[in-house]
Amino acid sequence: MLSVPHLDREFDYLVTPEQSDDAQPGVRVRVRFHGRLVDAFVLERRNDTDHQGKLGWLDRVVSAEPVLTPEIRRLVEAVAARYAGTRPDVLRLAVPARHARVEKEPTALAALPVVAPVDLAGWEVYSRGGQFLTALAESRAARAVWQVLPGEQWAERFAEAAAQTVATGRSALAIVPDQRDLDALHQATVGRIDEHCVVALSAGLGPAARYRRWLAALRGSARVVIGTRSAGFAPVADLGLVLVWSDADDSLAEPRAPYPHAREVAMLRAHQARCAALIGGYSRTAEAQALISSGWAHDIVAPRPVVRARTPRVVALDDTGYADERDPAARTARLPSIALRTARSALEAGAPVLVQVPRRGYVPSLACGRCRTIARCRHCTGPLALVERGGGAACRWCGRVDPALRCARCGSDSVRAVIVGARRTAEELGRAFPGTPVVTSAGDAIVAEVAARPALVVATPGAEPSAAGGYGAALLLDTWALLGRQDLRAAEDALWRWMSAAALVRSRGADGLGGTVTIVAESSLPTVQSLIRWDPVGHAGSELAARAEVGLPPSVHIAALDGTADAVAALLEEARLPEGAELLGPVDLPAGARRPAGIAGDVAVTRMLVRVARADGLQLAAALRGAVGVLSARQTHEPVRVQIDPLHIG
Repeated sequence: MLSVPHLDREFDYLVTPEQSDDAQPGVRVRVRFHGRLVDAFVLERRNDTDHQGKLGWLDRVVSAEPVLTPEIRRLVEAVAARYAGTRPDVLRLAVPARHARVEKEPTALAALPVVAPVDLAGWEVYSRGGQFLTALAESRAARAVWQVLPGEQWAERFAEAAAQTVATGRSALAIVPDQRDLDALHQATVGRIDEHCVVALSAGLGPAARYRRWLAALRGSARVVIGTRSAGFAPVADLGLVLVWSDADDSLAEPRAPYPHAREVAMLRAHQARCAALIGGYSRTAEAQALISSGWAHDIVAPRPVVRARTPRVVALDDTGYADERDPAARTARLPSIALRTARSALEAGAPVLVQVPRRGYVPSLACGRCRTIARCRHCTGPLALVERGGGAACRWCGRVDPALRCARCGSDSVRAVIVGARRTAEELGRAFPGTPVVTSAGDAIVAEVAARPALVVATPGAEPSAAGGYGAALLLDTWALLGRQDLRAAEDALWRWMSAAALVRSRGADGLGGTVTIVAESSLPTVQSLIRWDPVGHAGSELAARAEVGLPPSVHIAALDGTADAVAALLEEARLPEGAELLGPVDLPAGARRPAGIAGDVAVTRMLVRVARADGLQLAAALRGAVGVLSARQTHEPVRVQIDPLHIG
């Protein structure tokens, strides 16, 4: 496979009689190209060629295993066309590296799986939930977005949908954000379907184990495949259902070119295979809501009385003037007394309390105590942070320690915390609740589950442990750090993180004395109101309408072009953009965005946005894809990174 964009096309080679039996479409081969051996796939066998010149010979067939199936090839081409990428880049995501020893191992013959009967009671709580499962039993291509209730055993419901599909003789594919979700879904699935028919794919398996399971799907012995984002390309035969859990999670966005999102790959695959599809989550993205608005998918939601009964009570900091009178500092304190009282009540009732903070570490960001200038390293200008109590400030980029801080702007030696991390929060809570165990779950030290006894659990978003029987209360702190980001998805992302934590709290109960979620934020904010009312559908609808009004995805398609000013200008000059395409910029590369590969660190990088109507998305991608190939052949400019509908525009 050639990673150079202008060589993203087919090449003809001659096949010897000895190679003919093995050199079938889909197998891996080695060919000589421009004087060196490169890896390739056989796409087609023909008796003629339109090449004008002498053809080279196939060097060798690496393996007779047809790893690139026709279905996956069509998906690869569709993803490359959707994201203005090259097929070799997509193939690296779709087909894992070969492991020769594993490939020679015999694979068990595919047998009819034993599937436990599916009880529809869990789905019938939701409007259209039972109808969706009935459609799966009839092998119909039903597509839906499922709004999951707090406390719901989502993995059990996904497993039931997969079992309903497998019972019809077809296969299911499930995509989840991380290993914890994968383990939960795998455990639920093998409880309903024979374990030998279920495989889990993840990067942590290692090359041999992952390739062994991938081959099980390719050879037809696996009827259910569960995996993280790259599993969307798994070679599942006779696909009947595609499932995606929590599409709001950033982990489902591929960080490598051409930067596809697992949700879009799954929906492309469901469209090509004409099979059923389900997107589920505690919150909802504007993209998922757009599928509902367009009629491509149906809504699976619970009636409002059920929602009210199943959700915890949510209280914002300024919910009542009475609270303000009793706690005058409630609007400004990080741990106001109303939140501490909620936590104390839950602990006295014998339940654990969840405390969500947006950052890990001790004090991950410092600023001058006088002029509020962010404290930065003298050597590399990286942000300074406190790694432990009483220690010096250390740079988060180069690791150098600065024992004597002094503001470069005003000369003051006083500092203040801009953001308080999980470890510092745990320390503060330990002093506020002496004798109560404090558990920290963040970064590489993630706790999977806590017992149903009094404890304070401090966790960052996505690292919240589950609690047996649910948490008695949850405190959502430093909410401004999520809502205040200058990002297209700041509100959507904040609501997803809050709801994911709040969903672990016990329901309010019939007497109103159940679980409580206290969010330290202004209750008048629309995103906070959506949490209080537990209305992610309404929030997603508002987000979709607001983005349509100002011309942002998913109502339009936007391409972000990152590179030097000359290279971006040359690309746009070469591209035949759709009529009506709007150019926005150029601007400096947004803070936090990675620099494009191949550009020196001292060279200025700019970003240009190209906006087109939604109907012109494929035309925009094709124009940019062709222009990138032309500039690649000329080799007169630095490479330009092209991202279609990037997750974070800036």
